[in-house]
Amino acid sequence: MTEKEAPPIAGLLLAAGGGRRLGGRPKALLPHRGRPLVEHAAGVLRTAGLTRVHVVLGARAAAVREQAELGDCVLVENPDWADGMGSSLRAGLDSLAGTGATATLVSLVDQPGIGPEAVARVLAAYEDETSLVSAAYDGVRGHPVLFGAAHWAGIAATATGDQGARAYLTQHRESIRLVECGDVAQPYDIDTEADLSHLE
Repeated sequence: MTEKEAPPIAGLLLAAGGGRRLGGRPKALLPHRGRPLVEHAAGVLRTAGLTRVHVVLGARAAAVREQAELGDCVLVENPDWADGMGSSLRAGLDSLAGTGATATLVSLVDQPGIGPEAVARVLAAYEDETSLVSAAYDGVRGHPVLFGAAHWAGIAATATGDQGARAYLTQHRESIRLVECGDVAQPYDIDTEADLSHLE
């Protein structure tokens, strides 16, 4: 598939969390390789070939805008970010309406062990707007995940609290194509002080 024929898949980076277990330090602003973590995460999506990237901001959104160089990413503010990941996922999906995207690849800002190789593998499994694709690590579903546009309304309707798309994916587990990425990525989260050791 040439670049001209590439399907219009949008990247969706969820970066709104307030870092409750990190003393209230927003994950988007954690330093990684000398820059804010959100900048690194957006760069991973770009490197994997996504030309449209929407970034959902929440906690200290103004500071993120000021400190992170996010280029031509579409910045989406979620005023309800404190309600959990579900609200950020809904805000992100809402922001894709009218863009012509036939699918979105969703990644989380606090998983720096997942790089462009894993993202590219998940993207390569896209077929059409009914696609449901997930990275897997030793057979266990993880991120990133790709949602064809046919699923967006159903995901938004069930995304509550910190569950994100979990309920929807559980209901549709037999339709999900798992793509093993354990050989090219590590799916750890930056959730606690101890996890900060993963950052450089």
